[in-house]
Amino acid sequence: MGRMMTRLRLARQLTLCVMLSAGATAASAQPVVREGRLVTPGGLALYTFANDVPGSGRSVCLAPCSNIFPPYLVETGAAATGELSIIERPDGTKQWAHKGRPLYRWFDDGEPADRGGDGMNRGLWQLAAP
Repeated sequence: MGRMMTRLRLARQLTLCVMLSAGATAASAQPVVREGRLVTPGGLALYTFANDVPGSGRSVCLAPCSNIFPPYLVETGAAATGELSIIERPDGTKQWAHKGRPLYRWFDDGEPADRGGDGMNRGLWQLAAP
């Protein structure tokens, strides 16, 4: 059963990779704080990656990493406030950052209660907290 679940997960990730490479990632509004964590305005979890260097102004999560943890992109005309900032990715898109740490989504979170990316890759991915 474990192998089948792993294969299903990999198939879903591959499908997502194809979708994202076709431009399925959309720009988004400024993150908000709910229940002690940073989330999208719709309540979906945001994540930070331990390999990103805070304050460097860049993300080290590029493809294929960004296919699984898509960057939380900035919508046109949005401005950062407080501890939020905006960084530019190598492709020219803008990404939200908190305290200098780029913010990401987990490809499979679909509901506000979902936190599927928390602790992934030996704990390198964590829920973003203010």
